[in-house]
Amino acid sequence: MFDGFIKVAAATPKIRVADCEYNADAIITLMTEAKAKGVNILVFPELCVTGYTCHDLFYQKTLLDGAKAALLRIVKASEGSDMLVTVGCPLVFNNKLYNCAAVLQNGDVLGVVPKKFLPNYNEFYEMRQFTAAPAEDGFYTIDIGGALCAFGTNIVFSCEDIPELQFAVEICEDLWAPEPPSIKLALDGATIIANLSASNETIGKDMYRRELVSGQSARLLCGYIYASAGDGESTQDLVFGGKRMIAENGAVLAESELFTTGLTINEIDIHKMALERRRNTSFQVNAEVREVWFGMKPRETALTRKFEPRPFVPSQEGEKAKRCRDILTMQAHGLSKRIEHTNCKTIVVGISGGLDSCLALLVCVEAMKLLNRPNSDIITITMPCFGTTKRTKSNAEKLCNILGTNLRVIDISESVRQHFKDIGQDESIHDVTYENCQARERTQVLMDIANKDGGMVIGTGDLSELALGWATYNGDHMSMYGVNSSVPKTLVRHIVYFYAQTCGSEELKSVLLDIFNTPVSPELIPPKDGEISQITEDLVGPYELHDFFLYNGIRWAFPPKKVFRLAKAAFAGEFDEQTILKWLKTFYRRFFSQQFKRSCLPDGVKVGSVTLSPRGDWRMPSDAQAALWLKELDEITDNE
Repeated sequence: MFDGFIKVAAATPKIRVADCEYNADAIITLMTEAKAKGVNILVFPELCVTGYTCHDLFYQKTLLDGAKAALLRIVKASEGSDMLVTVGCPLVFNNKLYNCAAVLQNGDVLGVVPKKFLPNYNEFYEMRQFTAAPAEDGFYTIDIGGALCAFGTNIVFSCEDIPELQFAVEICEDLWAPEPPSIKLALDGATIIANLSASNETIGKDMYRRELVSGQSARLLCGYIYASAGDGESTQDLVFGGKRMIAENGAVLAESELFTTGLTINEIDIHKMALERRRNTSFQVNAEVREVWFGMKPRETALTRKFEPRPFVPSQEGEKAKRCRDILTMQAHGLSKRIEHTNCKTIVVGISGGLDSCLALLVCVEAMKLLNRPNSDIITITMPCFGTTKRTKSNAEKLCNILGTNLRVIDISESVRQHFKDIGQDESIHDVTYENCQARERTQVLMDIANKDGGMVIGTGDLSELALGWATYNGDHMSMYGVNSSVPKTLVRHIVYFYAQTCGSEELKSVLLDIFNTPVSPELIPPKDGEISQITEDLVGPYELHDFFLYNGIRWAFPPKKVFRLAKAAFAGEFDEQTILKWLKTFYRRFFSQQFKRSCLPDGVKVGSVTLSPRGDWRMPSDAQAALWLKELDEITDNE
């Protein structure tokens, strides 16, 4: 449970209809298995103690007494464990029968939640046997084995030891109703919702049900555990698939195959949900709830869920292609609007032969298509200097010529040398002045040509560079519109690759793939034997790691220790712990120290959930200190 991870499980036992003793044994067996696997919250299906398909047997006192006795056995079996267990059972309250979820822990029933919406259409006849939960949210109590506990739909089970852990329950049809109880329960603070279900299978229902669960977890910014009835229910008229799902904020973390029994286990990150609720100002907490308190000692949670090492890049090829296409479209529409608004005659972009400027040029081409203007209105400028290699210069020129742009080659070597003389810089000293003079000279050329030709300079820097401050202030840092400003480096690569595979031109594809395979470099230091001598990732670290740090450390505001823990899991076998820790420290140092560059960024379109625009998603003082974040990482080193 450290770092906010709560191990949860949805369980489908194999039951026998109306055989409560057999069913209690099956439930207890799965409880024992779940406990051994470190589960903190365990959810069973609707009416699993008796079976959902008992129908008019629910009128029989023998069945109801047997169900209550079985429930007490299950409660007794929970002794000695702080695992929260929720089971479905029919219970009588005020001489009415209710379809209930009983929440148990360590030999006690903490509370009972009755079903609010009873289906009474098509194959469902629940109103024949059951009464819907009381309409008014009263503070009721029910006697279970001589002990009184809370009864009602307005209960949130709150953990004394883990403030963000607040648990609530709805039952099957409740989720399908126009106003599910989970809405109010989430607004009352519940971060994890359980659904005890007995959903039969029909063609197409599985996908619809999945969308309901993932959608509800997204709307409510919560974790959602769904457990449905399966093997052992009557097949007289229906068949039950035992579907189990665990979702978190719209993402289905784990799900079972249909027609299986057993446990489906994963970890829900309640710290993530709590942060997103704090961030989302439209999520207004009501706090009008009946709280039932329980204890659960915080301890290490073994992680089984997968963490994407490249969170900005979809793992599925089809989804990856769609994202690349959508981002290109958004970038192009943003740029085309700016071109229309400014009535510029040309757009000016510096082309280095690298990934970022390549993507910027492709965006310019797509924008011109939207405006029905020729690519000759794009002035492309390649500016070789001391660090330029034959490979990048050749690729830059080939790319511009294939696309039909107005290409200009301007060697800035002599201009930079003159500037060295003016400021007294020794050309043999390859320091930051040596590098930045080149970058600023290139920006001056771009800006002046834009003025001369009625144009607008298009920025090429990407989101990863902005996070690290890997840009020359008032050099490549500056433009009149930055088309890549919210595209991380790991995604830039895939968009260029996607364009190469779909452009329809073998000549263009060949150049794009060579650019794709070129090491990332600012090319500000003279090459060695004609090859790039300045590899960016050797200096600041792998962009795969930095994009992971950006997503988890900034987007989700996870503490450094948690980011480190997730990175170890995500990059196991790819980067060792020392390498991850080294570059994580670099990330935080640079992220804090380079805010002044982000505070004066040019305009640029937002395309994803992470952006560092000072006008949009990220506001931070330029003199904020990284001390607390680095101290936390130093503690990791000290402990080792």
